[in-house]
Amino acid sequence: DCTFFTRKDILRVFKRFQSLAPDIIPLDLTSDESSFVKIPVEVIENMPELKENPFRRRICEVFSEDGTGNMCFEDFLDMFSVFSEQATRDVKSVYAFKIYDFDKDNYLGEQDLVNTLKALTLDSLTKEEVEFVVRKVLEETDLDDDGMLSYIEFEHVISRAPEFLNTFHIRI
Repeated sequence: DCTFFTRKDILRVFKRFQSLAPDIIPLDLTSDESSFVKIPVEVIENMPELKENPFRRRICEVFSEDGTGNMCFEDFLDMFSVFSEQATRDVKSVYAFKIYDFDKDNYLGEQDLVNTLKALTLDSLTKEEVEFVVRKVLEETDLDDDGMLSYIEFEHVISRAPEFLNTFHIRI
């Protein structure tokens, strides 16, 4: 649980959650139902806050407890909380790392960097350009020369780019 919200904020997020799928989510969702009544990933990734984000599917997968992208209210609340202005830099960094770790091995390897670059550029670079950028990123950021970035190395890189985490916001 990574909620940084007040009760009022939580109620506002619930209204947003319920409005996405009123046929699935009852207005009087009980605490017993809240962990198994889920909105399909296709609905969530098409909400205005995520629709244009090239990582929308990965975001949904990372925040859904089962990794499918389908979200219960707690998953949805955690997503909005991490993307809120109240979330700390450390929390945002952890989730950014998880989003870029496509293979979920707790490192950003070459393929993770390729996938990230393709998403960021909307797959507009040639294979050679992608290979060049990935090689340069690893040369400049892989401090222990193991061919991948650990969370510590990733955090070191983004600590030098304060504007990076400013992109990690969703308004409710």
